[in-house]
Amino acid sequence: MRKPHAQAEVSRRDFFRQSGVGAASVAAASLLASPLLAAPSHGTAAAAPDAPFRAPASRRPIGIELYAVRGELNRDLPATLRAVAAMGYEAVEFYSPYLAWTLPYAKTVRSLIDDLGVRCYSTHNSAVPFTSADVMTKAIELNQILGARQLIMASPPFQTGVADDWTRLAGQLTAAADTLRSHGLVAGYHNHDAEWARLPGGQRAMDILAAGTPADVVLQLDIGHCLRGGGDPVAWVQANPGRIRSVHLKDWAPGTESEERSFRVLFGEGVAPWKPLLAALESVGGVEFYLMEQEGSRLNELDTARRCLANWKALRRKA
Repeated sequence: MRKPHAQAEVSRRDFFRQSGVGAASVAAASLLASPLLAAPSHGTAAAAPDAPFRAPASRRPIGIELYAVRGELNRDLPATLRAVAAMGYEAVEFYSPYLAWTLPYAKTVRSLIDDLGVRCYSTHNSAVPFTSADVMTKAIELNQILGARQLIMASPPFQTGVADDWTRLAGQLTAAADTLRSHGLVAGYHNHDAEWARLPGGQRAMDILAAGTPADVVLQLDIGHCLRGGGDPVAWVQANPGRIRSVHLKDWAPGTESEERSFRVLFGEGVAPWKPLLAALESVGGVEFYLMEQEGSRLNELDTARRCLANWKALRRKA
């Protein structure tokens, strides 16, 4: 019999909503004390902005959203990056505490991932950079140093919203996209499950965001949250050609976390329709890279990341 979880974990959505730059500074304090701050080993310390990323049509890199290994990352960022690179992950997506980094620290992180042969194509952010010009300026600088292309809003700035709230949010994403475009960057939005529910009047938040933003705003698809929210991920991809340019490979299964169901299943153990979904993403959706994400499982964080990647590779071999 499995022991009940001692303490409910803060949900991923709540984490990103609460973690503005002020909260991020707590996590960053431990990172700044890291031995990673030794001098960079080569010229990427100056890290000029990269050209816009375009994935080869024949192959999309497999990366990991580092929230999946957040405990390890907070304890030892360099060791965690080395561990996921050794597993075979080709990219990492940093999440909101990175906004508290100094520019020299970001250059050192860039040097490390370059040495590991790992790329950072996107970052996950609270809503703060999308509503504060000063924070957006810093986010642009950090993302250019890291070589990122996509600045993704990880969660809306409100707990619940009506249609007007989502319409205003679409306007904020549009304004951010206008700012980022001149810097060679694009804005994006990452869904949770609430965005698939019908609002009063029958609309879904995701439909409002898709219709109210320009075509270069990325609709980063979190597959597990789409499924839990009652969405059809294949139909969504087909309805939004070219806009699903990055994807969180989170699986989901009906049931409770205490039963090791819900988001605690590993990639490939849930109900996601992977074969038709990947076909739609690569033929219609415009996906450029994939990101494994896990909110918790029966295994520790690193073993979870390792097993999920093995399951992904097995799936791709069969495709």
